Amino acid sequence: MVKRKLAVKEEKQKDGLSILPKWKDFIKSSSTHYFVGVIVLAFAVYATIAMISFFFTGAADQSRIESGAPIEHAENWTGARGAILSNYLMNECFGLSMFFLLAFLVMAGLRLMKARYSPLMKSFIIFSLLTIWTSVALSFFFGWAFEESAVYIGGKHGLIVSDWLSNQLGLPGAFLVLVITFILVMILVTPKTIPFLNRLQASPKWGKFFKWTKRDNSNKKPKTKKEPVQKDEEEDFVPLETKTTILVVEDQNKKEPFVEENKNEDSFEVIIAPEDDYIEPKNDNPKPNLVQEEEPNELVEELGLFDPTLDLAHYNLPSLDLLKKYDIKDNQIDMEEQNENKNKIIQTLEKFSIRIKTIKATVGPTITLYEIVPEDGVRISKIRNLEDDIAMSLAALGIRIIAPMPGKGTIGIEVPNKDPQMVSMHSIIASKKYQESEMELPLALGKTITNEVFMVDLAKLPHLLVAGATGQGKSVGLNAAITSLLYKKHPAELKFVLVDPKMVEFSIYSVIEKHFLAKLPDEGNAIITDFTKVVHTLNSLTKEMDDRYSLLNQAGVRNVKEYNDKFINRRLNPNKGHRFMPYIVVVIDEFGDLIMTAGKEIELPIARIAQKARAVGIHMVIATQRPTTNIITGTIKANFPARIAFRVMAMIDSRTILDSPGANQLIGRGDLLFTQGGDMVRVQCAFVDTPEVERISKFIGNQQGYPTAFPLPEYVGEDGGSSAPGAVDLSNKDSLFEEAARLIVIHQQGSTSLIQRKFQIGYNRAGRLMDQLEAAGIVGPTQGSKAREVYIPDEYHLEQLFNTL
Repeated sequence: MVKRKLAVKEEKQKDGLSILPKWKDFIKSSSTHYFVGVIVLAFAVYATIAMISFFFTGAADQSRIESGAPIEHAENWTGARGAILSNYLMNECFGLSMFFLLAFLVMAGLRLMKARYSPLMKSFIIFSLLTIWTSVALSFFFGWAFEESAVYIGGKHGLIVSDWLSNQLGLPGAFLVLVITFILVMILVTPKTIPFLNRLQASPKWGKFFKWTKRDNSNKKPKTKKEPVQKDEEEDFVPLETKTTILVVEDQNKKEPFVEENKNEDSFEVIIAPEDDYIEPKNDNPKPNLVQEEEPNELVEELGLFDPTLDLAHYNLPSLDLLKKYDIKDNQIDMEEQNENKNKIIQTLEKFSIRIKTIKATVGPTITLYEIVPEDGVRISKIRNLEDDIAMSLAALGIRIIAPMPGKGTIGIEVPNKDPQMVSMHSIIASKKYQESEMELPLALGKTITNEVFMVDLAKLPHLLVAGATGQGKSVGLNAAITSLLYKKHPAELKFVLVDPKMVEFSIYSVIEKHFLAKLPDEGNAIITDFTKVVHTLNSLTKEMDDRYSLLNQAGVRNVKEYNDKFINRRLNPNKGHRFMPYIVVVIDEFGDLIMTAGKEIELPIARIAQKARAVGIHMVIATQRPTTNIITGTIKANFPARIAFRVMAMIDSRTILDSPGANQLIGRGDLLFTQGGDMVRVQCAFVDTPEVERISKFIGNQQGYPTAFPLPEYVGEDGGSSAPGAVDLSNKDSLFEEAARLIVIHQQGSTSLIQRKFQIGYNRAGRLMDQLEAAGIVGPTQGSKAREVYIPDEYHLEQLFNTL
């Protein structure tokens, strides 16, 4: 009976604890947010109408309110409650400046309803400061006009504070305090305040007045101007869960264990490794690093440094809440699993007479790395050959032996975890390493085995080759790379050229066309899907590359960073063709399809860009699911030293990508190997889902953008034709044009193979002849495998057509 009561009591306690997650889910749900947003927005609108009505009906209602008697009939448009509310907000609080807080409530309501994204913390601070300052200023400057009135123009707050300032500092002192606080508030509100003050100080009218502020700094080293990284003081660093464990196995010949206090056979030393911190990313307008030169510049003194982001001065970086925060399980180390794997590895090695001194395990999100130190005299190749035996004993897929570990005197055995943990894009973007990164083009790819955020700078790679079998994570990896760039760069600093032969992977980015995408002037869609347009776009990029090199030559600099620094310091004249150069990142998905369709027409411009475009800020990321030698040719491999390999099915494919085996031993689902010509790093790729990318693209697309996408130069081919696909220049007809036309009209058959046979020419020239005949109106468009329709009935009409051409 007693046991039964205890069981009932435990069940009640469990039921009480189970309520807490339900309340958390209810508070975090989007429906709750939307409901609260509607209430906040409705209250803000109601209070605004009541405040506006107060100016017309406040005098009539005020006597009734102050009497304390119930109000049966109010003149206020919003009724008795509105009359009381407006009188409280206007007279008892901040007066007219209450409209600032009501505007913030409107913004907060729209944010909760997901109708408009805005940084709430920053907006709250700005609107609060404006409310407080405006309340005091209205009472100080205009309070005398309302002395005989029952209305406090700045509310009681403004009246009390302005009177206190006047009594303590006098009128001049109070005025000076208001001016200084206004300047400080405006510095927080808009970044244009300080440049405006600098221009005001440098103007001839105020030059003499501010002359006393200028000092002789000729003996001082110039300081570098750099925008500080702003962080909210209320935000704390939340440490990640510990992921590193050290397991030490003793010398097999010794009877005593390593840890003397523990007399068990298995002695383990658990070391807590420091983890990365989480930082809420700032959501305000990003500014490039504006570095002022040492030599004085009159234009800089007069106008300030050139800011390329001024065209979109109010652009906000995507906020962290656009990414889904997954509920990851408690990341406790499964010591039972580690002990089991450790014992099986030792037993397997002992079967082949291999004894080890120590074994250490480093537990990552999906992989555990066991580092062993064999006894003296054991050949490394002997351990390397036991890969299949160890995999069979552990009953695990994806065992990989690294013998020896680079830079260490150990041998590594990578074993997949039974319960792998997801690496979310939210955790990567929120990490301290990403937020404080100063890379030019940061690619945040995921986490390593040691649970560290893995990042590379695309500007230094300078190009990236991604390969792997279908469904192993390539598209997610490309989205993760694009997302990490969108969270760091302003549209003025970065442009994308997206090539998507599958037509479905990158279409989600079409809404950011006027912010981040580049395309040919006459193209309709910025996402390139047709291979002929890909050829023209790549050739256009080679022309952009040559144009940029010409500008670098004129400016006397070696790379795009030096050129932009010089342009920012106003040492290059825009009237002479100089311009700020954004980075251009070309992302090509399914590169294998393009090579099979266009061959050398695709490979040659890619090779040119890969060889030369690094210095001018053009970088490439190409992906393929066919890692074969006819796709990833020697020319491609020579110019793409940085490579990412997802899981492949054959060792030869791994050798094609990485020049070594290993990719065929990965476990899939985002498991990848990264190499930059040296050691390989195993990384679990960050997962970013399609709805997350949609929210990010929509957030950017809803903001003000440029009038059009970034225009690439128009490419004119060697034959003088236009870069527009299908365009034919009849002023440069083939020498066989008239003879081919007569042949087609006589046979009444628009066939390319007929022209090939009769004139004994190649298919390419015969195809160009057919295109010219179509442009001249002699034959119709292609009809698949059928011959083209012939529009000219006989040679007489053909001669008449020749006379008109």
